[in-house]
Amino acid sequence: MVRKETLAQIILDFQKDDLPELIERELGVDLEIPIKRAITILGPRRSGKTYYLYSLIKNLLKKGIKKERILYINFEDPKLVALSLSDLSVFLEVFYEIYPQNKNQKVWLFFDEIQNIKNWELFVRNILDKEKAYIFISGSSSKLLSKEIATSLRGRTLNYLILPFSFKEFLKLKNITYKKYLSSSERANLLNSFREYFSWGGYPELLIYPKEKRRLINEIIEVTIYQDLIERHKIRNTKVIKLMFNYLVKAKEFSVHKFYNFLKSLNIKVSKNSLYNYLEFFNDAFIFFPLRKFAYSLKNTEQSIPKIYTVDNALIENIIGDDKSKKFENLVFLSLLRKGLERHNDIFYSSFNSQEVDFLIKKGRKISTLIQACFDINDYKTKERELKSLLKAGEEFQCSDLLIITSDYESEEKFKGKKIKFIPLWQWLLR
Repeated sequence: MVRKETLAQIILDFQKDDLPELIERELGVDLEIPIKRAITILGPRRSGKTYYLYSLIKNLLKKGIKKERILYINFEDPKLVALSLSDLSVFLEVFYEIYPQNKNQKVWLFFDEIQNIKNWELFVRNILDKEKAYIFISGSSSKLLSKEIATSLRGRTLNYLILPFSFKEFLKLKNITYKKYLSSSERANLLNSFREYFSWGGYPELLIYPKEKRRLINEIIEVTIYQDLIERHKIRNTKVIKLMFNYLVKAKEFSVHKFYNFLKSLNIKVSKNSLYNYLEFFNDAFIFFPLRKFAYSLKNTEQSIPKIYTVDNALIENIIGDDKSKKFENLVFLSLLRKGLERHNDIFYSSFNSQEVDFLIKKGRKISTLIQACFDINDYKTKERELKSLLKAGEEFQCSDLLIITSDYESEEKFKGKKIKFIPLWQWLLR
């Protein structure tokens, strides 16, 4: 049982403390969603979930909402180690005792790392049913996953995924403004920043402390593996998890059968079912994203061998090094993931008759866009291969929006009567 005085102190400390300086993120969460739903900010470890809550609070203050109508609690505060479910109700009770006027008006409640409290969802559900409150929740992906929230709160949440910084957000941090027309020095500065982002991605800590990035990314990997996988799922075979992590970073696609045989060759015993579960755990923790092959049959899609994408290029840099083609395609995927979530699009890859298209975007029942990610389009044979696959897929799916993302080539050309757009990756990321 935590004393009321301690709870009151935490509430009042937030009221008096200044919020940190922040980079505006692109997530676009509505501060006045239907009051019977909670907003949940999900995402990989160290992607900036807490700071995003701070930015929402700052936006409320800019709108003229008094800070007294806002309650922020970080449940990782050492003073709250002994907090139980019954204490949560007392927390709210103390908040209304300090600010009694709030009982008759709308309030905004921000609960950071609330998953540390057992059965926390009962408390949140009770508020949604009885109070005039907007609720915002964030937490580490190891304990606060979208599937679990949807189950425990019975569809009472709106979930948002926050990833490490996009290139636009990266430029904001660097205080670089992108304009349609750039001087030679502005263009050079922007491209230099893109090369940095291309290599080391968008983890906020790595950008703020660039001299420590190698140490920081190793720490993120260790904490992620242990807390989001081994501890959460009580995995005993830690060696397999570490081997699988490195294998997935390096892999273009992932076959459980092939990885099982690889482990067998090392005399490591593990069941195929366990490997399927481990892949799901990595996906649930937003570390790796399996991309399935498109098929009109859901069964065929689910049974396809997935291509594997990584949450940030820093992981690729740290494990593999300077693999430009892999980083290039990975950045395209991460941008499509962000855009797909915003627009409710589905992302797949396409492959038939040994011809592959990197990304197929499905909107509703229609294939809306086909995309090739080609780092080096200057080689004639490479260009011919990419175009052949793209045009064939365009015919197959009756899709006319055909795009090739390149490292530096920009054009719009016609092939066999079809219009193909070529655009450099850095430009496409800023659109």
